[in-house]
Amino acid sequence: MTKTRELAHMIPSYADAALIYSQNNRKYFTGFVSSLGYLLVTKRDTYLFVDFRYAEAARAVAKNCKVVQFRKFNDSLKEIIEKENLRVIMLESSAFTFEMYNSMEDTFKLCKVSTIKNDALDRIIAKMRGIKTEQEIELMQKATNLTEEALTETLKKVEVGVCERELALFMEMYMRQHGAVGVAFDLIIISGKKTSMPHGVPDDKKLEYGDLITLDIGADVEGYKSDMTRTVALGAVSDYQAKVYDIVKTAQQAALDKIKSGVSCGEVDRTARDIIYKAGFEGCFGHATGHGVGLDIHEKPSLSPNNCFKLESGMVVTSEPGIYLDNEFGVRIEDMVLVTNDGYKNFNSFTKDLIILGN
Repeated sequence: MTKTRELAHMIPSYADAALIYSQNNRKYFTGFVSSLGYLLVTKRDTYLFVDFRYAEAARAVAKNCKVVQFRKFNDSLKEIIEKENLRVIMLESSAFTFEMYNSMEDTFKLCKVSTIKNDALDRIIAKMRGIKTEQEIELMQKATNLTEEALTETLKKVEVGVCERELALFMEMYMRQHGAVGVAFDLIIISGKKTSMPHGVPDDKKLEYGDLITLDIGADVEGYKSDMTRTVALGAVSDYQAKVYDIVKTAQQAALDKIKSGVSCGEVDRTARDIIYKAGFEGCFGHATGHGVGLDIHEKPSLSPNNCFKLESGMVVTSEPGIYLDNEFGVRIEDMVLVTNDGYKNFNSFTKDLIILGN
């Protein structure tokens, strides 16, 4: 069964169709990427609406749908609503803005269509996207392999006086030159005291002897993302820094060992958090232990405190605890893994031993 027909079967009995706007959801169901477009999935058929700029490419690439070229979207939508005799349409609530809805409201009223604006459709799609296919897993493994190759080459450039932005630019260029369509997100390559900021931004700061360096990195291969983090040292590391690193490494592995189908996200988070807090660093780990990855770099589920959602075989999640000491330094280690019935399969093979460069 195609993904569009699977979605059609999951549309509740009280609705006739689902209208999708977000780019990655359109790509998920049709394989086609465009900056503008709409996907209407009815219980009988599927329609991808694009304008003149994308029509030819969509007809060649898009799968499991009929391509409708529109000049005025509302006119084309009205035509399909009447053809399919639609009365209730579910909307992708996370993607539709008030402005977008207002622009369609007259069409809905004219066609006597009711809309469902809650998150019901979003939850259905999230459930579908959460379980990865073999093809998706293969692409994410390629993205991870490329990320680790880029990391290996980038670490060769690390030396006193090199600036963070230069390293980030080199890594992105390497990824693009070796098969990535781009980076999975704005690369985080930061050093020294800046490593205490979980999402610090690389700039013209030059690397110094004794710096810790955070590299939170990922590639995009055919739309699918990888996500990994390593913390390395330049020249030397203090006993205190080494101690913090070992605590994070222990917590990260413990969280990995907890991952398997049927385990709650909150339980995975608590496993890492308890180790960090009991070591005396309560308040120094303020983000979730992990998150889902796929077409988006952050997808459901969130491996966060009090999340009772249970992992399922086929999901891809990260384990990325950290310790962040304001205005001193921070350490984070992250792997991306495939959840299985009896544990996990790690996409990453890059060492998690503390690397000290420049010796």
